[in-house]
Amino acid sequence: MDLKNIIFEKAAIATLTVNRPAALNALNREVLEEMARVIREVRHDSSVRVLIVTGAGDRAFVAGADIAAMSKMSAADGLDFSRLGHRVMESFEDLPIPVIAAVNGFALGGGLELALACDLIIASDKARFGQPEINLGLIPGFGGTQRLPHRIGHNKARELIMTGEMFDAKTALELGLANQVVAAAELAESARKLAEKLAAKSAVALRQAKAALRAAFTMEEDAGLRFEQQAFGVVFGSADRVEGTSAFVEKRPPNWRHK
Repeated sequence: MDLKNIIFEKAAIATLTVNRPAALNALNREVLEEMARVIREVRHDSSVRVLIVTGAGDRAFVAGADIAAMSKMSAADGLDFSRLGHRVMESFEDLPIPVIAAVNGFALGGGLELALACDLIIASDKARFGQPEINLGLIPGFGGTQRLPHRIGHNKARELIMTGEMFDAKTALELGLANQVVAAAELAESARKLAEKLAAKSAVALRQAKAALRAAFTMEEDAGLRFEQQAFGVVFGSADRVEGTSAFVEKRPPNWRHK
């Protein structure tokens, strides 16, 4: 792939790095379109088991959408930009594999929305989060008004979106937004260790677990409970379920076949 703003390292544990450090990895149309291409590649390659998303440099994960570019947009352009951002964030959520955000610095606006579209967030102790769009006369446009309340609760999400205040990694952990906070020097290794832990699980079970968790976000409870039953049926009919339960009874590590 010919990518100018993204570094994509394809492997069982793949890494997508937003690479615009001079612009604090801000998201413009070109970056979003390149992200979409990478996600399509990942979706169609069964050898990729986990995806880590991060930003280049040590200052920013993604500092937000590109404000300089947005300042020149018409209302129609802005709507189109929001729709593109939504499609890309949804493509991260809809990946059947686990996605880990390794937040190494500023995750503001579109950057926080990107992290929210990932399954798990590991933050550097230097990370800063926020939805500051209100300070520009805007609102979150890539899903923040919907995903943030689901992660941290409506009350706190209202406060953060309406005030535009930033918060640190410790607060992100206390709010339940971040899963882990680690020293900046340990971020890459910690994200890798978590990815390895996930990659060591049954791919069939992980995919169905993620799909069922997604249903909890998108469906009414009754429909979500029915979805869980179907997902349980899928994994129960898998070779990995036979291996996993047999390994437990035989007191040995499972040898997953990922089917």
